[in-house]
Amino acid sequence: MFRAVGRSYDAHVRGAAAVAFALVVFVLVAAGCATAEPGLLVGVDDDQIKWREQPRPILTSVRSLGADGMRVTLEWKPGRRNLSVRLHHELRRAVVAHREGLRIVLGVYGRATDAPSTRRAREDYCRFVRNVVVRYTEIRDVVIWNEANSETFWRPRSGAPEAYEALLARCWDLLHAAAPDVNVVTTTAAAHDPVGFVTSVAAAYRASGRTRPLFDTAGHNPYPLYPEEPPARVHEVYVGQGDLDRFVAALDAGFGGTAQPTTPVWYLEDGFQTAVVASRRSLYAGRESVAAVSGKGQAAQLGVALRLAYCQPRVTAFFNFLLVDEPSLGRWQSGLLWADWKRKPAFAAYRQAIAEVRAGAVDCGQDSGPELSDDALLLLPARAG
Repeated sequence: MFRAVGRSYDAHVRGAAAVAFALVVFVLVAAGCATAEPGLLVGVDDDQIKWREQPRPILTSVRSLGADGMRVTLEWKPGRRNLSVRLHHELRRAVVAHREGLRIVLGVYGRATDAPSTRRAREDYCRFVRNVVVRYTEIRDVVIWNEANSETFWRPRSGAPEAYEALLARCWDLLHAAAPDVNVVTTTAAAHDPVGFVTSVAAAYRASGRTRPLFDTAGHNPYPLYPEEPPARVHEVYVGQGDLDRFVAALDAGFGGTAQPTTPVWYLEDGFQTAVVASRRSLYAGRESVAAVSGKGQAAQLGVALRLAYCQPRVTAFFNFLLVDEPSLGRWQSGLLWADWKRKPAFAAYRQAIAEVRAGAVDCGQDSGPELSDDALLLLPARAG
């Protein structure tokens, strides 16, 4: 995810709002969205449901969106194979969402320096995840670690693709033996050369001589390089939404002719940071760490991103990070709700885009691309004051 890239965004701000709008239109057309992927799973990433005794406000907001999925995370520590009392409490709260008709996607990971890169650590981690899906039958979608191609979540980097391949292999075997209908999901970040990482994982798979799959779904976090960047912008190494063809080509070339089947792609995290307006500044602490778009700019970006995902072959899920802003300005304000749980313009925009996706009303024609709202004129960063 781009929050870990640590680059200056100011160098990327160019031109006027009309130029930004024209660029969005151009890249969407250039992306060639010719077909719509049916059954797009749309949701939000947010751990609030694990921590609140009363999940009703969260579930009400998610259902009001028309979303059908929630992604939550679970902490793993070295040596742990069984759930602690605290983790049981967190999961019991999370699975309430399943009873409300929401699909739960669980990401399990720990500190970067604790990445399971040894045989013993892999066994501990995979048995921990296995015990989760055995105990909580509501959970059938599991993301193995988080952004394994990034040093923010996997250290040391030396041998990381080979270690991740071995982790996927062990987890796939244990999880499918315990729950045949489980969905084992990979995870990569837009930065840190995900194409090269996937290619190396595939090479390790071939070298291992394995005759069973490694994963069921390829997960990716296609954050834009900077908040106001058009979602379909094409890059050389970075892999955002506009670079899906390169990502899919790496998957298909790397695993072609092996026991690993062709898989769908899930956008596990995407998001556009919002500048906090003066009237709500007291709800937040610290200082902004990145440039951000206005509330209407975020709404426009998110609507374009979801419609584009709907039009991209192989993409079958899209999750916005987050539901509610984090109150620390050094973290993430890409939620659909401000820190006081009041709705941002993005809430209505996401709900409208979801409704269009559900109705099959997104125009994926190559000549026009997904329809843009007038708010696309407001994509440049919001300025203080």
